[in-house]
Parts: sequence; structure tokens; C-alpha cells
Amino acid sequence: MKIWVKRDECTGCGICIKTCPFGAIEMVDGKALIGDKCMLCGACVKACPVGAIKVEGEREEKDVSGYHDVWVFAEPEGDGLKPVSLELMSKARELADELGERACALLLGPGQENNAKTLHRYGADAIYIVNRPELSEFRAESYAHTVKEMIKRYRPSVLLYPATKKGRAFAPRVAAGLSLGLTADCTSLSIKDGMLLQTRPAFGGNIMADIISPDTRPQMSTVRPNVFKAVERPVDGDIIEVDIDIPESAMLVDLLEEIKSEEPGGKRIDESDIIVAGGAGMGGPEGFSMLEELAELLGGAVGATRKAVELGWAPKSVQVGQSGTTVSPEIYIACGISGAVQHLVGMKESGLIIAINKDPEAPIFSVADYGIVGDVNEAVPAMIEMLKK
Repeated sequence: MKIWVKRDECTGCGICIKTCPFGAIEMVDGKALIGDKCMLCGACVKACPVGAIKVEGEREEKDVSGYHDVWVFAEPEGDGLKPVSLELMSKARELADELGERACALLLGPGQENNAKTLHRYGADAIYIVNRPELSEFRAESYAHTVKEMIKRYRPSVLLYPATKKGRAFAPRVAAGLSLGLTADCTSLSIKDGMLLQTRPAFGGNIMADIISPDTRPQMSTVRPNVFKAVERPVDGDIIEVDIDIPESAMLVDLLEEIKSEEPGGKRIDESDIIVAGGAGMGGPEGFSMLEELAELLGGAVGATRKAVELGWAPKSVQVGQSGTTVSPEIYIACGISGAVQHLVGMKESGLIIAINKDPEAPIFSVADYGIVGDVNEAVPAMIEMLKK
């Protein structure tokens, strides 16, 4: 399909330039010109008041009737599963019920029996296990190869991945290898007209984009941790062991050593029930030392805004927000954080939000359950002193 401007009909009104969400149209010699950034969305075609923007060719419709079931790639961690795997399994159960299909899980590597039992508790009708020793350590190439072969063999309609380091590493390889769509970092999933409606932040978090994949199957998404709730819905499901040949070309990388970094406060923010987060209002790295003390007393973790991370006051691994980690702790204490929309997207689902800021008009107070209008350098030490007593 091609979209182009018939220059002798274009009046140069500029409406198409304002309409294009990708900035692909410019004015040249008083006429609109569509450039290489065009994503063929068709918004300009509908917006042109004189019909000067033409469409050449039609989108090819493909038969997707042979694809069924909602699948989740369940990511192991230690002796169990990452919490996001159970969150996705619960959502898959909900989506599958609406479609009248099965909710299924995919486990890769040996020693997955206990994880399979756990997934049955969270609604998995069927669990596919590829028990190959080559999958005991994560390699993006071997995981991508295995998932591609499973798709070809079982033809799922939907496949969800955790938006973790592993999921983000190999899901795009699956999409590219099979020419499929993939929506990254979804914050909402639903069914509309029998298709998966995938919602994610766009344009710096200022809008939420709804995305569908009408012509490819499976419909694939990566989903951030802490977006959905893990809900137990026990099912007496099947366990299906599958053997997939893994070629040498998928085993070119060797894992020599795994190094885990220490997080401020001693806990990971995506798994902590209490988070003490700091922003630019903390004034410097010494302010974050104060937050670490408060987090330790509360048994929580330290988080940070993007600005604080960019200033070097906190590591990237503790960044909360659209370009960081989405969190939903029981208690979120926002210290010196104004509340930019990109940050709010990543923490607004927290159970109890306490905000400390000098500015009574700071946007953070719009989502806070309790607010302290004041200096964090006075409020936080007072909290620390009270906790010590």
C-alpha cells in the first residue's frame, strides 16, 4: 500500500501536517509532501478536505481463522516464577474466557514441574514445556528459535511476554523472524471485535495508543510488571512436553558469569511492598542517602525519577516511570517529586501514596492519598527520628 499527494489538487492548507502522528508530512513549494516516516496509518487521507491524498493498493487480508488460544511466556526466577508471569497468566485467563478459548503457558528449560503446578493455580488450561538442557541458561537466540517453532506447531492466537530484560531481548527476534507485529510495554489489554486491543503510552506518555494486529497471528505484546493483578483461579489443566531441535546457530553465545547488582535499600523496586522514591527536589546524592535510611527502617526499597537518575543521584535500575519500571507497592512515598506524567504512569496504581513537596500545586498531590507541603529535608529526618523511637 502507498499513500501519496496529488500535487495539482493540493491546496496547501496544512491540515494533513497537523493530523499526521508521525511527522511524516512537510510543505514543499506550497504543496504537501509525504516523506519516509509515513507508517501508512491513513490519518491524512481522512483529514484532507479536498481529497488530494490518494491511496494506492489495498492491505492484504490474511486468513487467521486457524489460530486459537491465549499464551503466556512464563519466565522462571530462582526456584519459582517471576511475579509478572503470574500477573500475565491471570490476564490471559480473563482474555481467553472472553474469546471462548484456552489460556496456556509456555515454560522453557528443565526442572519446571513445580512452576507448572503454580501456573495451573492461576488459570492455565494447558502448559507446554520444552525440556531441553540448552534452555537451562537464557540465550536470546535459542529462546527465540524455540518460541518460533512452537508458534508454527501450535498456532496460538495471542502470545504475551513479560517486559523484562529477557522478554524484551527475544520477543522482537520472534516478531522479526516470523514477520509478526509486537506491541511493547503495554499497560492494558482487552478484546475488541474478537481481536486483542493493546494499549500503551505514546508521545512521551501524553496519550495512550490503542494498537491492533488484524493481519498477523499470534498477536504479541510485552507487558510491564505490576500492571495486572495476579489472581488465583485453579484449573485442572494439561501438561504437554514438547521436544524442539535447537541448532548450533542458536547457541553461539555462552554465559560466563551472572552478576547481580546491589540496589539502594537492598530490595528491587518491582518486588517491594514499600518504596521511598526521590526526585530532583532531593537536591543531590546526599538526599538519596537519607532516603536509603528511611527505606531501610521501613523494610522497603529506594526509587527515583528520571531526572534524579540523569543527574547521577541514583542508578537506572531504580527509575520509576514510563521509561523505567512500573511499580504498585502497598505504600509509595514520593519525596521531592513534582509528578510529571511520565512518572505518574509508573506508580499511580500503588496502594497508598504519600507525597512530600514544597509546591502545593505539584501534580503529585493529584494522585496522593496523603500530602505534606513542606521541605523534604525537614520532613524525612522527622520521619526517620520517629521510626527510630
